[in-house]
Parts: sequence; structure tokens; C-alpha cells
Amino acid sequence: MTDKGKLRLTGALGGLVNGLFGGGGGMAVVPLLTRWCGVEEKKAFATCVAVIFPFCLLSAAIYLFRSGLDWLQALPYLAGGLAGGLVGGRLMGKVSVIWLRRIFAAFLLYGGVRYLL
Repeated sequence: MTDKGKLRLTGALGGLVNGLFGGGGGMAVVPLLTRWCGVEEKKAFATCVAVIFPFCLLSAAIYLFRSGLDWLQALPYLAGGLAGGLVGGRLMGKVSVIWLRRIFAAFLLYGGVRYLL
């Protein structure tokens, strides 16, 4: 498969995960970009952030039209997410790849345990 084909399939899988679960496409995108597509890890994290925005917009639009997304309920999370994104974006350049990997793994582990319990 060509590099562009791998990147397109990675995007499709990230979008599929995001659409099915209402988020989380980045959990699929980062490992696929780094392991399968050979993208350097910090670039993979940054790329993931860039592609998640359109994934989330599309998923939110579909949820809005199909199940009545409650924007008032979502607003506090949106405000917190914007603040967290600003802080995280500024910190990313200062955090080593090994710590980014560990933090990402901790979030994946935490999310997996929470879903199982």
C-alpha cells in the first residue's frame, strides 16, 4: 500500500472510531501514524489534534441531526476543552516524546478501565 493510501486508511479508521463512540478517534490515529505510517511521534500527536477537529465537527453534526445534541449541556465541556487544549498545546513542545507516550498510555489505560467497570 502506498504512503498516501496508508494515511487515508488511518484517517478513515480514526473517523470511524470517532463516529462510533462520539470521540476517541485520536486513540486510533496516533498509534497508526507512528507504527504503521512511520510518522515521528510529536508530529503524529500534532497531526492527530489537527484531524480530530473535523472528525468531531462531523460527528457532532450527525448526532445533532439524529439524536438532538444538547448544546447547553456541552458548553461547559467545550470551555474546559478549549482551556485544556491551549495549555496542552503550549506544553507539548516542552515535554519529551517518552513522557508524551507515557501520558497518552495512561489516558488509554484509564479510559479502558473506566469503560470496563
